[in-house]
Amino acid sequence: MNAVAAGLGAAAGFGGLGAVTGAALPTRPRLPLAGLCAAGVGAAGCAAGTAALGGAVWSARLPGLLPLAGTVWSVDALSGLFMAVAGAVVTAVAVYGIGYASGHGDHGPASRTPQAVLPLFALTLILVPAAASVSTFLVLWELMALSSLLLVLTEHRERAAVRTAGVWYAVMTHLGLVLLLAGFALFAAHTGGEDFERLRRHADALSPAVRGTVFVLTGTAFASKAGAVPLHAWLPRAHPEAPGPVSALMSAAMVNLGVYGIVRTGFDLLGGGPAWWWLGVMAVGGLSAAYGILQAAMASDLKRLLARSTAENLGLVLVGAGAAGLFAASGDGPLAAFALAAALLHLVNHAGFKALLFCAAGSVVRATGERDLDRLGGLRARMPVTAGLFALGALGAVALPPGNGFVGEWLLLQSLIHGLEVPGVTVAIVLPLAVALVALSAGIAAAVFVKALGVGFFARPRGEGAARAQESPPLMLAGMGLLAAACAGLALVPGLLAPGLDRAVAAAGPRVAAPVTGDGLGVRLHDLGTTLSPLWVVAALTGALLLATAAPRLYGPRQRRVNARLWDCGGGAPSPRMAYTATSFAEPLQRVFDDVLAPEQDVDVTHARESAYLVERVRFRNRVPDRIEHRLYEPVLDALARTGRAARRLASGSVHLYLGYGFLGLLSLFVVLVVGW
Repeated sequence: MNAVAAGLGAAAGFGGLGAVTGAALPTRPRLPLAGLCAAGVGAAGCAAGTAALGGAVWSARLPGLLPLAGTVWSVDALSGLFMAVAGAVVTAVAVYGIGYASGHGDHGPASRTPQAVLPLFALTLILVPAAASVSTFLVLWELMALSSLLLVLTEHRERAAVRTAGVWYAVMTHLGLVLLLAGFALFAAHTGGEDFERLRRHADALSPAVRGTVFVLTGTAFASKAGAVPLHAWLPRAHPEAPGPVSALMSAAMVNLGVYGIVRTGFDLLGGGPAWWWLGVMAVGGLSAAYGILQAAMASDLKRLLARSTAENLGLVLVGAGAAGLFAASGDGPLAAFALAAALLHLVNHAGFKALLFCAAGSVVRATGERDLDRLGGLRARMPVTAGLFALGALGAVALPPGNGFVGEWLLLQSLIHGLEVPGVTVAIVLPLAVALVALSAGIAAAVFVKALGVGFFARPRGEGAARAQESPPLMLAGMGLLAAACAGLALVPGLLAPGLDRAVAAAGPRVAAPVTGDGLGVRLHDLGTTLSPLWVVAALTGALLLATAAPRLYGPRQRRVNARLWDCGGGAPSPRMAYTATSFAEPLQRVFDDVLAPEQDVDVTHARESAYLVERVRFRNRVPDRIEHRLYEPVLDALARTGRAARRLASGSVHLYLGYGFLGLLSLFVVLVVGW
């Protein structure tokens, strides 16, 4: 049997068994068995994806699964990349999730619904890239949306914010489904079929207007799933309110499928397109990267900070995908392939470190009951393993060696810089702006994760939850350890992934010579004639650190150390209230971007009774709202609310009036049919 088919079959079996186990068994056996089934889904999906990256292909038609249309399946290297990434994340997070749910009794993440739905959600993450027809893809896409919505609402009885997040997520994801349905329906109507192979063969015969409309509709829907600005409003709400394992799966695996949809539709099914398509993708990606990391810098909620960082990193991936399309439209196939390979490599790296960061944040929330960085601190001593793993994930997020995020962003910058050689005024204007946005996001990301690590894990505890925190259970640490090992491997030997990346890029569309290959322990860029060896970079950094540490001890003056209390100006030892908080740490950066962020500040002074001079209390409030949401979504919501209130007048309770409404509706329908006929 084909290895891909065997892997997908095993994943489906584990998914069904996990759903039954989570729904039927009592609490004690439910958690380990459902978790092991979810891990089995991930392992089988990762094996199938790895086989596809190795060159295996598989396709099948199963007419009995869906009425009328049936289901069509096809897996190539591009599908395999996303399946392997999702499977690897699911495997580690499922192991972590067993320990995470064990402390909740029979409520919340340990209850029947989330334990039954989690394996199904994991299965949809594996199967969506394998769908090869419009109906199959849309059904799986909707199942993924519904199952993730149920998981987001796990703790809706405990917190009203969870219900609000669920409403936002449901509305945004189903608006995206409507756009996706409209775009694919238009595509299928003009090609005479819904199979991806038929769409691929007849795409060249479509008019430019139809092709552009299809790309805009589907691209907008996929960008919404990727959390791209301005369609990001659901992401900073849903990801923080979901349980830790669900946040990790959504942020490290589900959002990737938005990128998959853009690449599959734009490059493969439509066969590429004019420059304006990809300039739009680059603009959305650049805006997401810059705005997302600025909002992350202002956030004091740890999980909201990580969610904003997801928007930034997926924005960088979209910049790379857009640059690839722009280069392909300009006739430079090798550079297009290189830019797409850089984008996909950064997507893989982001999945590793973001899953690790969300799992570490879930461990903090489970141990302290707090997400507010201003009420954390001191966790390095109380949760040393979690602190170390969070630091490893943060190192990847700041895109500095030896973190695993460095290689992808470095390749992305290389592709943008060398793209300046492509002729054209548009390229000469757009690419320097893209380089500047990538550099800006990387610089601010360093400040963001210094804040998260320093304020959340060092200093002294500023809340009762942080003061009584204890290290996470072994299974949670084991799951995070698997993710940490993956991050270390991607950081040190990324060349091992190069052959699979080349096949994925070729399957997407830019069919040219391999843009990147593994060169021993490094990555070789063929068309640029350069090589990057992260392992040697790490060795050099380690050697320099050891030299800087050892040299003063060996050659410096040997003086006897004297322990003495530092002079404190008579103020005594500093209290936790004197330490930097996340808000105070971000304040200088807020001042720099004041015009962009538009912060809201309010000072409330309460005077003593019968005195205009004596002050009883001064309260200062500082809030940095989402400016795009404030300008774009709030007016629409207000208009809908006013329309709803006005429409109440139509429902007067009169049966005669309701019959009149029906008659007018039927008459209007007849008029439309006559005019249309």
